Amino acid sequence: MRKLFAYTDGACSGNPGPGGWGALLVAKDGDKVLKERELFGGEVNTTNNRMELLAAINALEALDRPSQITIVTDSAYVKNGVAGWIFGWKKNGWKTASKKPVKNEDLWRRLDAAQHRHDVTWEWVKGHAGHPENERADELARRGMAPFKENNNAG
Repeated sequence: MRKLFAYTDGACSGNPGPGGWGALLVAKDGDKVLKERELFGGEVNTTNNRMELLAAINALEALDRPSQITIVTDSAYVKNGVAGWIFGWKKNGWKTASKKPVKNEDLWRRLDAAQHRHDVTWEWVKGHAGHPENERADELARRGMAPFKENNNAG
């Protein structure tokens, strides 16, 4: 049976600073890879958390039709936010338990909308631990960051 995975990662040079996001979409039948798609992008002045969120958002928004997908992230921030914190934030009008505005609310709202089109399972993996697809997502995030890093250092 065909299964769809998105391996996502974000990168930032300085926090804030130039950053990038990457997503590796993989369709598999058992252990056989049927299709792969690489996505990446970046911004000139951002944070690592924003890039981690954009990686997951762009993976979901790239899907043409509602799908069953497993998103694999090395970001505890994304995994914990989407699997737990977001429910309280929405209930509290996008405020934290201490009544402060949710950081990155714009992206959390976008992620919430994107995931509701799909049947999403979220998995966390340790970053930089030799997980091949996570390492590829990291490379994509760095590729997305590269043009912004170069422009930032040119001035």
